[in-house]
Amino acid sequence: MSVIIDSVVKGSPADKSKIKAGDTLVSIDGNEIMDVLDYRFYQNNSRLTLEYINSKGKIKRSKIKKSEYDELGLCFPTYLMDEKRSCRNKCIFCFIDQLPKGLRETLYFKDDDSRLSFLFGNYITLTNITEHEIERIINMHISPINISVHTTNPELRVKMMSNKNAGKVLEIMNRFNEAGIKINCQMVLVPGYNDGAELERTLKDLTALQNAECIAAVPVGLTGHREGLAELKPFDKDTAKAVIDIIDRFGDECTQKYGDRRVYAADEFYILAEQKLPEAGFYGDFLQLENGVGLVPLMLDETRKATEECDYKLDNKRIITIATGEAAYPFISQMVDKMQIKWDNLECRVKCIKNNFFGGKITVAGLVTATDIEQQLKGMDLGDELLIPSVMLRDGGDMFLDSVTVEELSKKLNIKITPVNNDGYEFVDAVLGIGIN
Repeated sequence: MSVIIDSVVKGSPADKSKIKAGDTLVSIDGNEIMDVLDYRFYQNNSRLTLEYINSKGKIKRSKIKKSEYDELGLCFPTYLMDEKRSCRNKCIFCFIDQLPKGLRETLYFKDDDSRLSFLFGNYITLTNITEHEIERIINMHISPINISVHTTNPELRVKMMSNKNAGKVLEIMNRFNEAGIKINCQMVLVPGYNDGAELERTLKDLTALQNAECIAAVPVGLTGHREGLAELKPFDKDTAKAVIDIIDRFGDECTQKYGDRRVYAADEFYILAEQKLPEAGFYGDFLQLENGVGLVPLMLDETRKATEECDYKLDNKRIITIATGEAAYPFISQMVDKMQIKWDNLECRVKCIKNNFFGGKITVAGLVTATDIEQQLKGMDLGDELLIPSVMLRDGGDMFLDSVTVEELSKKLNIKITPVNNDGYEFVDAVLGIGIN
């Protein structure tokens, strides 16, 4: 496969070698360039030989000298240099299959692309991976690799993912482990399927892998839009506690064997089980914050420190509102209460937004929509400013899941809306209005 060059950075090594937009890159040092991983890996050397086809269809070779790891300066029509690869699984717990109709098109795309795992930390199932990709990960030592495991029982994994190739996951992971590739594992747990004895089997297999750095369990998310899908039940207090007990046991064993816990339950399990969350120090390097593992303890710890260390004087009365999801509500309230004790002219109202948009069963802040915020806050006195967690918005930071922009919601509620990242110091500054012009 060859890749058409979209543009060339002016003054770059490629530009100095007279390579032009419209030329087609074939290989670097004899290595065929299939996509962005090949390009980024093979361009790093200081002396390179590029083979390409010019606009007249002639095969050309160019020898290039540059500093090691400097960019060649070639740009391509897409970041990956070809199309994103969609997932061919039909998982019984797939969240995308549970989305209501009418959302923006990109939300319905399921990716299962090993390149995105390395470049952006996406989790892949290994059911759609080719032998070429497996060997490339090993040869290039692409590490870490993030894998959605769910279960290591071959028959159960095939059943849960509706893919005949799903049962090969442990075989592939063993190859990565033997090659020294670091692995982060995610398990979406479904009551009656991969919890209990099946969870113990999976953890026994995964904790035997020396290079499995972090193994996280998250509870299945069920929306109110499951028409025609498998009948699944959510975790309750008792089943969530049972998961934590198993996780803790394997975590203790890993601490003795490897010197770190490695195995963690997502914060949501503790909330469902009505158990106190561990302290921030419990989570080591926080390798799976994106899966909600240690997210709340870290936020609580940072906010406590920021509140204690902050010497900002709030000269005038400040009245604001914070909108968040049901799961985070008690913790946000706890943080705000401590701040209001220190700053007695601060009035901060925390509003718990029920996720009616997804059917009322989803409680995380990241899936709260502008529609629910508007319906539940409209007509209320929200004070001078409305703070929202930035996880409610897409990567660009401007739009909610229901395609409403921050600016549009701000006009509807007639208030300034400020997204705040999951950082305790930034949270304290935002609540106090530090930095507001």
